[in-house]
Amino acid sequence: MPASLQDKKKRLVDILKTFDRLAVALSGGVDSALLLAEAHAVLGQFVIAVTARSPVHPDTDIADAARIAAGLGVPHFIIDSDEMGRPDFLANTPERCYICKKAVFGRLVTLIREKGFKHLAHGANIDDRGDYRPGMIAARELGVAAPLLDAGLTKDDIRRMARDRQLFVWDKPAMACLATRFPYGTPLDAAKIEQVRHAEQVLADVGVPGCRVRHHGDVARIEVPLEKLPALVADPLRRRIVDPLRKLGFLHVSVDLEGYVSGSMNRGLDDDHNPRTPNG
Repeated sequence: MPASLQDKKKRLVDILKTFDRLAVALSGGVDSALLLAEAHAVLGQFVIAVTARSPVHPDTDIADAARIAAGLGVPHFIIDSDEMGRPDFLANTPERCYICKKAVFGRLVTLIREKGFKHLAHGANIDDRGDYRPGMIAARELGVAAPLLDAGLTKDDIRRMARDRQLFVWDKPAMACLATRFPYGTPLDAAKIEQVRHAEQVLADVGVPGCRVRHHGDVARIEVPLEKLPALVADPLRRRIVDPLRKLGFLHVSVDLEGYVSGSMNRGLDDDHNPRTPNG
C-alpha cells in the first residue's frame, strides 16, 4: 500500500530534524518553495535560502524566489552562475545538465560554507527518478540532500502541500531551463537563449503560459497543451504569435500537432541514456 500523504509529511519532518542548520537551493518553483517552507517550520532561524541567477532561467524565477524567501522571513542569498562561460556546457551534449548542475551546486556549496552552513538541499522529488536528469547525479556527488525525494513525495503531493501552506507558486507551471529547447549537439549562445526567452514570453503574453518554443535553427516549433491547439492556429491569436516570432528571427513558425511533450528533445538520445520520462 502506498504511504499516505500524512505519513510522508511526518517522514519529511523527521528527515529535516536530522539537520542542525540547512541551506535550501531555492529556484523559484513549487518544489524548492515547499522544501524551504517545511525546513523553516522545523528549523526556524537555522535555515537560509540560496539562489543561482542564470541566463538560462527566466528572470521571473529570481523574483519569485525572493518573494518566497521574504514571505517566510528566511535570509536569501543570490549569486550569479557561470555556465554560459563554460565551453563544455555550450557544446550542448547529453551531459549538459550534469555539467551545469555540478558547477552551480559547487558554487552554492562554497557560498553556504562561507555563511557557516554545511548542508545544502534541493527540491528533487520522487517523480524525478523516472526522468533523464543527469543533474541529480551531480547533486548526489556533491552531497546535496533531497528531503522531498527521501520522504517519498510526488509532484502532486508537493502541490497539495504548497496550496495548503498558501504558497503563491503552488500551481506554477514547471519550467525547465531554456537550454532544453535546443537539440543536443546544437551549440548554445546567449543570442539563441534570448531568442527563445522572448519567443516564450510572446506566448505567455497572449495567454499561453508554460509552453515550449523548441529552437531548430530558423524554425520555431511550438509545443502547447493539446487543448490550446485550436485557438493557437486560428486568428487572431495565430497572427499575434507569428508576427512577433518572425521579428525575433525565426523564418518559420510551426506548431507541434502532438502538443507539449516534456523532454521531447531527449528522443534522439542513445540507449546509454535511456530516458523513461524525459524532462524539459
